[in-house]
Amino acid sequence: MSRYLQIRDEYLQKAWARTPEELSRCLPAEMEGDCLVFQAFSGKCLLSREEITLAGESADGPVGLLVALYASCVSNMEIQLHPLKSFKDLPNSMPYHAAFAANAEGILVPYVDQINLRQKIIISRFSGHSNKDAMSGDFSFTLFPLPRVPLYYIFHLPDDEFPASVTCLFAHNAHSFMPIDGLADVAEYTAKKIIAMI
Repeated sequence: MSRYLQIRDEYLQKAWARTPEELSRCLPAEMEGDCLVFQAFSGKCLLSREEITLAGESADGPVGLLVALYASCVSNMEIQLHPLKSFKDLPNSMPYHAAFAANAEGILVPYVDQINLRQKIIISRFSGHSNKDAMSGDFSFTLFPLPRVPLYYIFHLPDDEFPASVTCLFAHNAHSFMPIDGLADVAEYTAKKIIAMI
């Protein structure tokens, strides 16, 4: 058994210590047989007591671990999107800040032009929306890699004076739904998924 799978299964046990009804409300998800069904990382996710599948395949790697971590600690609290928070403003985020800047934001910078061209598809796959309220940037959207973990992106296209840039912001109460290191990893694997789409 891989280390990812072992840790994933430990989180699954913790998640299912709640009743199916309570877990369903918190995720949120729909019951289908003995599984809870919801969108995760742009695909259909089935979560049972023993298994997690994403887009029809067993999720036994890092993304499956993140889904299980989310399921184990997500609360039924409402998402408070505003005021938005940068990663460094989340509690106890300092040890992860450099990795977050490189792996969640910096990794997307070379692809800003392509993301702009394909943003409608990306938004649709992640059950997201464009950000009409964005105060800066050339374009902006919010994605939902997990139902209660929105990621608010602001993109600047490159021009003659400035290079492209990417900012990824979190809901004000994001840390109520997942630990800080988990939030950083969610943003990293969302960025990788975006790149795979383009």
